[in-house]
Amino acid sequence: MAELLDISVCYASDQVEWLHPMQVEAGTTIGEAIERSGVLEAFPDINLTTQPVGIYAKKKTLDTVLRERDRIEIYRPLVADPKESRRKRAAKKERSATDPAADGV
Repeated sequence: MAELLDISVCYASDQVEWLHPMQVEAGTTIGEAIERSGVLEAFPDINLTTQPVGIYAKKKTLDTVLRERDRIEIYRPLVADPKESRRKRAAKKERSATDPAADGV
């Protein structure tokens, strides 16, 4: 009998979070676990050729072999450029430091 690993597959769309705990045989890859989890049927817009995947916020390839208690994460494309968001926050902070009425208070 093959050793079973407890893992989970998770995905978050802009409207719903999906977490599926499951057991897989030792030697199962990330890609195989994603296919077996049902997430691709639940979210048909997922494209594993363009969307990165990872385990606990560390990017991995689909052929990575799983270990006990791994949490597979399917990442969505960024909606906003993080650098641009930081620039806007810094500019807002600078404005509010010079003009307390600028932040709407």
